[in-house]
Amino acid sequence: MDWKIIQNQRVYDGHFKVDKVVLQHELFDGGLSKPLTRERVSRQNAVAVLPYDPERDEVVLIEQFRVGPLEQVGNPWMVEVVAGLVEEGESFEEVASRESMEEANCKIEKLHHVASFFPSPGGFAEQAHVYIGKTDTSNLGGLYGEPSEGEDIRVMVVSSQQALEMLKEGAIRSAIPMIALYRFKDMRSELQRMWLN
Repeated sequence: MDWKIIQNQRVYDGHFKVDKVVLQHELFDGGLSKPLTRERVSRQNAVAVLPYDPERDEVVLIEQFRVGPLEQVGNPWMVEVVAGLVEEGESFEEVASRESMEEANCKIEKLHHVASFFPSPGGFAEQAHVYIGKTDTSNLGGLYGEPSEGEDIRVMVVSSQQALEMLKEGAIRSAIPMIALYRFKDMRSELQRMWLN
């Protein structure tokens, strides 16, 4: 399958970059589509990490205000996992470690990659890379975040069972932490064997 870009124009250059793209693409039954106009939102790729303490069988979740669901739900504070954007020259592992310290004062000892995907491919170019990270939860919790970025983050240490119950009950409504926790549910025993030996 092929496509061609007829026009690509940057129409907004803020926290997100928005391009107006006119394109045609190959159709499943042959030929080309008519020229289509689409907006494409770009920013750096994201790295997310669910910190997990296999000895205590606890995970670290964070809660923060999000503008996206502002008018969709009664409560725009989202329960999430640690996450951040990849800066130029950074590896995904470096981002996971940096963001874990910044957002949760959490030192990551080991990382296990569990998924890479496009959270919203209909208009966003961003790709998310999700990890589960081995940590020690014994002294974690409190309020963190990077003030220069306007972050106000509450850090919660919860049992693995409690986190999975939150997922089941719909208390976690953001896609990346949902995917992280579904993968965690499948891999929990394997991670304990791997990280406790």
